[in-house]
Amino acid sequence: MGLRSLASRWLDRVFPERPLGIRGEQVAGRHLRRLGYKILSRGDRLKPGELDLVALDGDTIVFVEVKTRQSDDAGHPAEAVDAAKQRRLTRLAVTFLKRHGLLESPARFDVVAVTWPESRRRPKIEHFKNAFEAVGRWEFYS
Repeated sequence: MGLRSLASRWLDRVFPERPLGIRGEQVAGRHLRRLGYKILSRGDRLKPGELDLVALDGDTIVFVEVKTRQSDDAGHPAEAVDAAKQRRLTRLAVTFLKRHGLLESPARFDVVAVTWPESRRRPKIEHFKNAFEAVGRWEFYS
């Protein structure tokens, strides 16, 4: 076994490759920061579930759902944010706003779709601003 092979195995053990979803959230966060957003929270686990990213765009709190796929073979990543997912995200957003005393703050939902084939070094990032309105009995207005 050569030195290069040993070094590669050691690096893989010390720095394991992060799952695709985690890498997608990281590039989405960098994308949003480049647009001037301030990231307030990542992977915030609340009782009803998890918020991928919570950011501040000016004075608006933005709840960002990140969907990462290797291809569009099973549909565009943003299509995974269906009506049921939108209801869950609305419930999570209200829980977050209540917890932080921010119910009076303007808020919206964005979706960042990341398509990252294994063969590409950089992903394709699509940002859907104000992707959907709050739904369900937990509605709020921005």
